[in-house]
Amino acid sequence: MSNRIMNDKNKLLIIGASGHGKVIADIALKRNEWNEIAFLDDDKNKKELMGLKVIGNFKDIINFIEDYHMFVGIGNNQVRERIFKQLEEFGAVIPILIHPSAVLGTNVNIEKGSAVMAGAVINCDTQIGKGCIINSGSTIDHDNNIADFVHISPGAHLAGTVKIGLGSWIGIGATISNNLSIVDHCTIGAGSVVIRHLEKSGTYAGVPTRRIST
Repeated sequence: MSNRIMNDKNKLLIIGASGHGKVIADIALKRNEWNEIAFLDDDKNKKELMGLKVIGNFKDIINFIEDYHMFVGIGNNQVRERIFKQLEEFGAVIPILIHPSAVLGTNVNIEKGSAVMAGAVINCDTQIGKGCIINSGSTIDHDNNIADFVHISPGAHLAGTVKIGLGSWIGIGATISNNLSIVDHCTIGAGSVVIRHLEKSGTYAGVPTRRIST
């Protein structure tokens, strides 16, 4: 699949000039599709990141809608969702960002505002929703359905036919066994192993996982 944006905008504005925004900028630079890349951030002390300028704060978004593609470079799922929805209301053009080293299978569909990091693998017939993070070295096998605003952390592994609900966060190095569903707004702790359906929102951890908080 191709995620090249076919219109006349040649500038990208990343909302959030911190660690996750830095990785987003790195993907954008490697894709070499924009003549200008800049950031917005509310921290007035931030003037640049990775040699790229911080040109305003979040309240300035509307001033740049006409000239820039917009991408939310914030790791927190809830904050990313809120800002993403504001961008949609403003009519912003929101691209997909896929690192050149990521591997995508046949019939993988990725929706706008999602980022696929270096070394990630997404196998065939998988759906990735809006505003997702598929982080470095994670693997998502065949026939997965990842809902909007999910974060799959570095080194997490999802087997075949897994469904992840809206706004859930799969921790670093976690493993999800095949044919399982995880409900909306779940947090799966680092290194956890999920071997059964998770039907209640909350935080889960352990091998195998157990619910440790609501």
